Amino acid sequence: MVAVPKKLTRLLTVLAALLCLLAASAGLAEAKTRTEASSTPRATKTTKSGKLHRARSKRRGSWKKRGQKDIDDQRCRAIQEALIREKYLDGEPTGHWDDHSKAAMQKYQQDNGWQAKVVPDSRAIIKLGLGPSNEGLINPETAATAMSSTPALPAEKTSTEAAGRSGGSH
Repeated sequence: MVAVPKKLTRLLTVLAALLCLLAASAGLAEAKTRTEASSTPRATKTTKSGKLHRARSKRRGSWKKRGQKDIDDQRCRAIQEALIREKYLDGEPTGHWDDHSKAAMQKYQQDNGWQAKVVPDSRAIIKLGLGPSNEGLINPETAATAMSSTPALPAEKTSTEAAGRSGGSH
């Protein structure tokens, strides 16, 4: 048997450990690349309530791509007609929500004391006559919609209702 110096044995042990770590890290990198390539969320663990927690997607900012991106051409034309009628926009309605339409709506909202960053604002749409309809309501005069011309106030109580509430007749 050949005697191996202690220093050489220690050196070989360190090299073997380094090779093992290198191989393990290469395997983890490959596994990570495979999981990032798949876009399906994976169940990671179950909580006490039995709900599965999903692994977060690596795609950041995908929430920005949801929701309405642009105003429908027909709705845009109706808004432009109302702005033209109110003298905030001139010309013919094009049906395209362009910079002139945005500027006119911002001016309309500012003149009414509303915020002008989000255009169009629901209050502006309602005031332009493009909001919800009172059609089909049982009591459109007292309904709590912005389209009603009179405020929804409680009706005056008759003397029999007042007596019934106070407990005058048992």
